Amino acid sequence: MSNCDCQKAGEEIKERSVLVTLLAINGFMFLVEIVLGILADSTSLVADSLDMLADATVYGIALYAVGRAASVKTKAAKLSGWFQIALAAGVFGDIIRRFIFGSDPDFWFMLGVGVAALIANVVCLVILSKHRKGEVHMRASWIFSKNDVIANVGIIIGGALVYFTQTRWPDLIIGLFITAVVLRGGIFILKDAASTAEGESE
Repeated sequence: MSNCDCQKAGEEIKERSVLVTLLAINGFMFLVEIVLGILADSTSLVADSLDMLADATVYGIALYAVGRAASVKTKAAKLSGWFQIALAAGVFGDIIRRFIFGSDPDFWFMLGVGVAALIANVVCLVILSKHRKGEVHMRASWIFSKNDVIANVGIIIGGALVYFTQTRWPDLIIGLFITAVVLRGGIFILKDAASTAEGESE
């Protein structure tokens, strides 16, 4: 086996290890956030929990793509992007439902879970930092984690605003903000994947 093949195999092992770790972290945080988000009656926590689920799914897709042809990696990134957009649509529907029927978010849950999720996603971001300029499926993973950190900061701010204003509006607004971040990330990934596909065809 040539040095090139050995180096490539080593990189693939590293990628798999990174993605398995990220999958475990996001899968665990999804379970924590969805339960506490429902208990807290918080739009932003439910939105972020579904974002965690989407990320876990995306990391699974990226894990499948490791070691496969470049075209497979591009398709995996595209699938990830569309999944993010579908998630944003689902969260937006939940926000409309809560806007119509009302909600009573618990700011302590929002603050506590927001901080825990922020720590988890910062860890993910640090783990992914060496791969942020890698192949398209790894770049997509970096975008997800970066968006998650932004969303978590939003939840913490939203929890504080719910406390100070004693209304549900900050929670709904942060939920919309998370939806916009997720949607923007999905569109960016699709554009990146399309650009990569064009480069492969030339």
